[in-house]
Amino acid sequence: MPEALSTAEAALPAAAAARLPAALKKPLEVLRLYPAHDYTVAGAFASRLGAHADKAFYIHNGKSRSWREFDADVARCAALLASRGVKAGERIGIVARNSPAHVLLLFALARLAAVMVPVNPEFGVTEAGYVLEHAQLSGLACDAAALATVRAACAERKLAPWMLLLDAPLADVVDAPPLLSDVMAQGEGQPVPPARGKADDTVVIIYTSGTTGFPKGAMHSQKSFVLGGEAFVERMYVQPEDRLMIVLPMFHMNALFYSVAGTLAAGASMAIVPRFSASAFWAQAAASGATVVNIIEAACNILKARPRSEFDAAHRLRCAYGVRHSAWQAFREEFGIPYFVSGYGMTEIPGVTCSPYEGLQKPGTMGPVGRHPDPAVPWAQCRVVDDAGNDVADGVAGEMIVRTPLVTQGYFRDAEQTAAAFRDGWFLTGDLVSRDADGYYTFVSRKKDIIRRRGENIAGAELDRVIGQHPDVAEAAAIPVPAELGEDEILAVVVAKPGATLTARDIADWCAKHLAPMKVPRYVLFVENLPHTPTQKVQKNLLRADATLKDRATDLSKA
Repeated sequence: MPEALSTAEAALPAAAAARLPAALKKPLEVLRLYPAHDYTVAGAFASRLGAHADKAFYIHNGKSRSWREFDADVARCAALLASRGVKAGERIGIVARNSPAHVLLLFALARLAAVMVPVNPEFGVTEAGYVLEHAQLSGLACDAAALATVRAACAERKLAPWMLLLDAPLADVVDAPPLLSDVMAQGEGQPVPPARGKADDTVVIIYTSGTTGFPKGAMHSQKSFVLGGEAFVERMYVQPEDRLMIVLPMFHMNALFYSVAGTLAAGASMAIVPRFSASAFWAQAAASGATVVNIIEAACNILKARPRSEFDAAHRLRCAYGVRHSAWQAFREEFGIPYFVSGYGMTEIPGVTCSPYEGLQKPGTMGPVGRHPDPAVPWAQCRVVDDAGNDVADGVAGEMIVRTPLVTQGYFRDAEQTAAAFRDGWFLTGDLVSRDADGYYTFVSRKKDIIRRRGENIAGAELDRVIGQHPDVAEAAAIPVPAELGEDEILAVVVAKPGATLTARDIADWCAKHLAPMKVPRYVLFVENLPHTPTQKVQKNLLRADATLKDRATDLSKA
């Protein structure tokens, strides 16, 4: 059972306590600072603009843009898109590292009732080509680093969207597309189209990371985006004075629906960082003046393991989303961040559960069901069910199913997968969790991450966590490999910390000390690194597909 403590009562180190604001407005107080709106992106922005016209809306590469200036940018960009024939429902892609262009295109397209499709700039030609073709894009913006891949993907798939470049072309680029900034400047004075977006119009299609099979494009409405931001105000107690640091990729849900939408909802500011860099993280936090950040567990563990010479005590971070139990102590005592929030969501259903900012904390859990700042706004309902769809008792693992207003409109051009994702209005997460008597949920495993050994189900995620807690282990992933008599044996793929002298027997002994004998790996393989998705989740499907791992591993039954 995770340790429970009250956030308000937990003793804070002096450095962490010093970063706490003197007072924070309650989330509903923050939302009520602004006029009511229609739950469109344009409507929500307009309701905040009057109060913050001259305040920085974002900073990027040391330059800032005020709310008023960004509003004018959106109008010019919408005029440009309209001049290129972009109509309601059309999809425009962006293939780039984090940049203000993501936010600009999102808001301008929302004004036209059109749709932004952000694409991972690290995709290869085949991966990019699938998404670009499947999304049926009219136009495409990309940064110079992704241009060659985008062109090759379009050529391979015989696609011909119009293109714009987001930054200066590389020296060897021939016949580069025009720069977005140049085209906008040339179109100065073009008539600005009226805001046509409605709350239920699709505003973004986010393709899942695709660790198995083909990626699916989850569609979300403008209302879903705005609601996600308002819920993030509740989750992090975001204030108008806050600056949200965005290091997670803008082609995924977290950065867009939490950080960007949260900035909008609170009337705050954001600091846009091209990508997460462990070595530069603390310097970027200090230089940007950020007070709130979203990261993920893998990034937290990377930061925890980095040399402390990279840490900059001048940072102002008061709250971090995504810090899990494995990194609590380091972030609290060494990095001096007073508040952490951890929760659960998916691309299809963001912001389902979260630990309460002011209230009972149970490190190691996903917290209880989240809420909107306004108690009159209904929020998520969660059930934990067995394979037959029956609710299970507290403390028993089952699949989490969710009903929430913040739900995908479905998968783009995939009615079959959309139908399969729902049962009687409940979204099927595919995640095994348990719920305790206080209503706090704990993640157990993906249903597909279960190892079946001698008639027992073993959660790979549990083994990953326990092995990862060894003081000389940087990261670990447990996967099933075939057993001689059927079912599975456990193979642990381990990345040791630099300079560590670990053996397979050390890993087995550690597991034997902390786990039941059934869960001790038979095979251990040391590697230099593990394959990751862009959001730093281990790609276990790639490990399972590598038939050489078992042969390369130490077989402890023979050692």
